[in-house]
Amino acid sequence: MVLLHVKRGDESQFLLQAPGSTELEELTVQVARLYNGRLKVQRLCSEMEELAEHGIFLPPNMQGLTDDQIEELKLKDEWGEKCVPSGGAVFKKDDIGRRNGQAPNEKMKQVLKKTIEEAKAIISKKQVEAGVCVTMEMVKDALDQLRGAVMIVYPMGLPPYDPIRMEFENKEDLSGTQAGLNVIKESEAQLWWAAKELRRTKKLSDYVGKNEKTKIIAKIQQRGQGAPAREPIISSEEQKQLMLYYHRRQEELKRLEENDDDACLNSPWADNTALKRHFHGVKDIKWRPR
Repeated sequence: MVLLHVKRGDESQFLLQAPGSTELEELTVQVARLYNGRLKVQRLCSEMEELAEHGIFLPPNMQGLTDDQIEELKLKDEWGEKCVPSGGAVFKKDDIGRRNGQAPNEKMKQVLKKTIEEAKAIISKKQVEAGVCVTMEMVKDALDQLRGAVMIVYPMGLPPYDPIRMEFENKEDLSGTQAGLNVIKESEAQLWWAAKELRRTKKLSDYVGKNEKTKIIAKIQQRGQGAPAREPIISSEEQKQLMLYYHRRQEELKRLEENDDDACLNSPWADNTALKRHFHGVKDIKWRPR
């Protein structure tokens, strides 16, 4: 199995294993699906953190309005009365004005937060350092855990306009957002390796050979964005160590230049009368009174 270290730009994403005989059409779609799946989990974790702190989403026509404006316009949050967290709500106002402030109690909040941490760990970039390959099953497992936690805390469900529910139902609207720019459509995804595009019409072995123990750094890119930057010859950590070594070496040379060339003549081994004094028994004589 060829090991792919997938990156977006210079940022590590995940590890993936694939046979050398894999069609690049299939592999590119698989990488894009995994990449987008991880982004989906990250978006859900971010929104669920807000859910734990400030409750469900307000209706779109009430977001950003003050209490006086809502009262003046006679607007009502009907879903807020239906979607009450288990164990009752604790009021915690959302300063941004996106959520209704009816947060879950401390016990239910911990259920959400613990699940969020577990989901983040599954798709974490630290899995690269640990040598763990991420699969679509792992991403689905993280999504299922998050869905289960929301159902425990909100058994009546969430409003249809809540971004968490929309993510679970694959109805999210990311147009005009930074999150939308990060998503790569499967049909427009490209894989690059060694400054070469891995064309979908070929197999992986056409580029990396038939050695199944090969490890490559593959970069995922959106079509039309051009070739990604090449990998540096040495890593940032190796560069730091190299700079540290040269700095120490320069300091050492500087000290040697400052030292007098005749300084060694003051050493005991450079005294040409030491042997004579040794036999006369006059070694280490001190003239000062004690």
